Amino acid sequence: MHANIVIIGSGPAGYTAAIYAGRAGYAPVLFTGAHIGGQLTQAAEVENYPGFSSAISGVELMEHMRQQAARFGCRIVMESVRHIRGASPFLCCGEKTQVEADAVILATGAVAKWLNVKGENEFRGNGVSACATCDGFFYRGKRVAVVGGGNTAVSDALFLARHADSVTLIHRKNFLRAEQIQQDKLCNDPKVRILWNSVVTEICGVDKKLTHVNVENVESGESHKLDVDGLFVAVGHEPQSQAFQDTVEVDQWGYIQTFDGRTRTSVPGIFAAGDVMDQHYRQAVVAASRGCMAAQDAVAFLQKR
Repeated sequence: MHANIVIIGSGPAGYTAAIYAGRAGYAPVLFTGAHIGGQLTQAAEVENYPGFSSAISGVELMEHMRQQAARFGCRIVMESVRHIRGASPFLCCGEKTQVEADAVILATGAVAKWLNVKGENEFRGNGVSACATCDGFFYRGKRVAVVGGGNTAVSDALFLARHADSVTLIHRKNFLRAEQIQQDKLCNDPKVRILWNSVVTEICGVDKKLTHVNVENVESGESHKLDVDGLFVAVGHEPQSQAFQDTVEVDQWGYIQTFDGRTRTSVPGIFAAGDVMDQHYRQAVVAASRGCMAAQDAVAFLQKR
């Protein structure tokens, strides 16, 4: 199979790229990857995506995007791409399907690192979240906890303190890695307290509703119950760039490098969009905008050739 543009990834960035490439008349091929719809499908309710006056589930929102991409001629292949060979035209090798492409858009996203403790999978999306800016609004006047000690964890705790009644930051060490100015803000916020040298060992609830977490002090070994309505995990994200790290340049954390404020990578004809190249915002609307940019950059590349 040959395509002018191949898009790898089926989150907001990938589907938006497909919509714009399709509208430009290029009939792209999109490989969905194993996690169809990306991280957004884990969200029970999405209230901050423009265009929806009431909440919509992440699954439903991504299905709207898929249908819109298909309407503009996108061919969808439900496989993961294992590697990319050659220069333009590139050979994109899926599990069963190989597609030759004149341009490629990488939009494979990133996944949150989780705690891997008992109860986490059960309450993910029902009290356990990895996105404070996405879900913090639902915890107005409630008790929440944040796990982590870096910039993201501290920023999440400060953000949640504007909504929640109380915020507990749980960190396995006795110092924070966040910037000092952020630490000062955190320590001066009356709603926030810090549990040092502590880890979450179990997440508990009743009828799929989070009620408390069990916390253990790593130095003393003592455990106690912490009553919370929500738990936010902020221990990092992992970009899904493993299959392409021999093809394009990535940074020390594995995020695909882009240049000149646009979406082009170190390889002419390969572009990147969404969380696989953006470790700062991690928002669906930002990923979608990057997908639009990547499609336009790919079209300009093809037209120039």
